[in-house]
Amino acid sequence: MTKYVLNSGGMRNYPDRAKKFFAEVVSGLGEKPRILICCFAQPREDWEEKFEKDKNTLFDLFPEGIHPVLEMAFPATFTEQIENSDVVYMHGGDDHLIQFWLKQFDIPKIWDGKVVATSSASSNALARHFWTCDWRQAMDGLGILPIKFLAHYDSEYGKNDPRGPVDWQAGREELESFGDTSMPVHALGEGEFIVIHV
Repeated sequence: MTKYVLNSGGMRNYPDRAKKFFAEVVSGLGEKPRILICCFAQPREDWEEKFEKDKNTLFDLFPEGIHPVLEMAFPATFTEQIENSDVVYMHGGDDHLIQFWLKQFDIPKIWDGKVVATSSASSNALARHFWTCDWRQAMDGLGILPIKFLAHYDSEYGKNDPRGPVDWQAGREELESFGDTSMPVHALGEGEFIVIHV
C-alpha cells in the first residue's frame, strides 16, 4: 500500500503546518528515512539550487530525533532511486512540467509501498482533476488518485498578478462541475495537507 501525503503548497508561509506535514511524511520510518527530492516541476537549471536549499532548511522541519538522508532525483535513474528510498518528495512548480516528467515512468507502480509526498503542482498532477491558479482553469491530472485538488486555496497567491486577484470561489465551483462530478474536491489552504492510502 502506498501512502500519499498531498500538500497545498506555500508551506514557507506556515512553518508550523510544514512541521506537521513532514512529521506525517516520515511517521513510522525510523530515525534515518531516505528521502528522494524530486524537482521535476522546476526548470532543469534550478534543480541543484533547490536541492541545496532543501539541505539547508528541511532538517529544521522534521521531528526531533529524525535525521533524514536526502538525495536529488534524476530522470535517468528515477526508478532505481525510488527503490532505494522510503519517501519520494515532489516539489511544486509548473503543472505541465511535472506531468511531462511523470508520464515517462510507470506510475504508480514504481513507488508502490512507498510514501509519496507532494506540494502544489505535484499534488495537482496526482489528482484526476485540478484547478490551477497559474492558468486559472480546471485541468486533468494523471488520475493516480480519485480526487479533485485545488492548491493554495483562499490565499494571496498571485496577488501581484496583472490579471488581478484569484477568484477562489469561482475556481472551486468550476472544479466541482469539471469532469467526474462524483469525485471529492479537496480545496486546501496553504500548508494544509491530506493523507490517502491506496
